[in-house]
Amino acid sequence: MTSSNTAPFDVIIFGATSFVGEILCSYMVERHGISGADDGQLSWAVAGRSKEKLQSVVDKTGADVEQIVADAADAEAMAQLAQSARIVVSTVGPYALYGNELVAACAASGTDYCDLTGEPQWMQRMIDTHHDAAVASGARIVHTCGFDSIPSDVGVWFTQQQAHERFGDYCSTIAMRVKAMKGGVSGGTVASMMNMMEEMAADPSLRSTIANPYALAPADRRTGVKQPNVTVPTNDEASGQWVAPFVMAGINTKVVHRSHALADHPWGSGFQYDEAMMMGAGPAGAAKAAATTAAMGASMGAAAVGPVRKLLNQYVVPKPGSGPSPDAQEKGFFDLRFYGTAGGNEIVTKVTGDRDPGYGSTAKMLAESATTLLATERTDTPGGFWTPSTAMGQPLIDALVAHAGLTFEVL
Repeated sequence: MTSSNTAPFDVIIFGATSFVGEILCSYMVERHGISGADDGQLSWAVAGRSKEKLQSVVDKTGADVEQIVADAADAEAMAQLAQSARIVVSTVGPYALYGNELVAACAASGTDYCDLTGEPQWMQRMIDTHHDAAVASGARIVHTCGFDSIPSDVGVWFTQQQAHERFGDYCSTIAMRVKAMKGGVSGGTVASMMNMMEEMAADPSLRSTIANPYALAPADRRTGVKQPNVTVPTNDEASGQWVAPFVMAGINTKVVHRSHALADHPWGSGFQYDEAMMMGAGPAGAAKAAATTAAMGASMGAAAVGPVRKLLNQYVVPKPGSGPSPDAQEKGFFDLRFYGTAGGNEIVTKVTGDRDPGYGSTAKMLAESATTLLATERTDTPGGFWTPSTAMGQPLIDALVAHAGLTFEVL
């Protein structure tokens, strides 16, 4: 195990040439300077498979930092990468295709790690395969450090802390509702979703993993009370509006329930959590919820059919490396509401972000997660696989509010 204190870099961004990786590098320049090696600031480097593409990112962002050429499939290269940093930040997806060797290397070497994955089947494999090694080495592994799933995971944690402070009790139910959101979809995100479809087609048993809200909890805690799940247009009691399914609920709910399990179920064995999108009240809201549900069902149904999925990949969906324009990223935002019940009391909280959720805002969340984790004492968060809220809690909220354009408030 290499001591994190002797690694030449504080942070290495692996996948700096990806769409979100380039945004992340721009943010790192803004927050931490071009390298920090000579001025006492954060020392960071970029890594990826192509020297030419790395040079292009450095030129575009002004990040005059060291460039490390390494292939995700090369176990030796990933081991060297892990030993060169206190924390490795990965944007290389689909993670199920390109993430295995790096997670294994970090878990073995004691190097902290965070990423943007929203692939529950891969996360479960990494947890089950490498948890013991991470505990032994002291590596803190934190998946889902972007819009998947910081707003949901940390939003629930914030809501629970506020409920306990006000009522002396935790919420037994929380419903997250997307009030408003504007943002584009990148090719990398679509590629991850399509790969998950491919995996399920090859191994139908994965469907049970995808369907289980407790799939990411420790292996001996993957069952629990039945969870609500909005799959059809619903007149929602929590928000007072019609709601439609939220495409990211499948990963976010699993992360929230992992957080609850890692904290030893402080919110009670019957805790329930679900997510949906608010569509408005009355007949107009009902019509919008029905249309949104139908469109989502049609797109997911088409992607589940092998030949159709191949055609979509070839001719329709955006290619990896593409995504929203800088102007679209600036104009993007998200506004989430959390409706909690604690005994006879109710609480409503709000979490917002000021950029395109999946890219402009995600890059900032990922950067702040990495630096917050570095500043977190290992006595507080020892080695193992954590979630954003269980690894960092209030310090992460403080960093996100101070630097990343997020807000957390009680309404």
